[in-house]
Amino acid sequence: MRKPLRLLVIDGQGGRIGQQLTEQLLAALPEAELVAVGTNAAATAAMRKGGATLAATGENAVLVNARRADVILGPVGIVIADALLGEITPAMATAVGQADAKLVLIPVSRCNHLVAGTQNLPVGECIRQAVELAVAFAGGRAVPC
Repeated sequence: MRKPLRLLVIDGQGGRIGQQLTEQLLAALPEAELVAVGTNAAATAAMRKGGATLAATGENAVLVNARRADVILGPVGIVIADALLGEITPAMATAVGQADAKLVLIPVSRCNHLVAGTQNLPVGECIRQAVELAVAFAGGRAVPC
């Protein structure tokens, strides 16, 4: 029997991207184990509202769960120290960046972090594509490198 896919959704600020990811991932991969980690209580609450039953808040939760995840999803800022208006600590960015998990990042250009070379798509479409990549990985299909 194959172990369930472990998904980690990380978000900060108001948690809206994380909430949408959580909702869509739970619908697309109901057998997966999904953990939602917010950089603050509001982000965690939003992901709980999106259906996450396993949820935590803060730096240590990111550090611990990044080690356990098969796929980590969130805005691109989760791999940039001091991103999300300073909510991403250097330790968080390092833990996510060095994780053995596949990273599926939403290309959000905000503050001082601009993502070049991506299509100018609405965030909702980026989230749909992120879920599609997670589903492909769960099914053992090749995903682009």
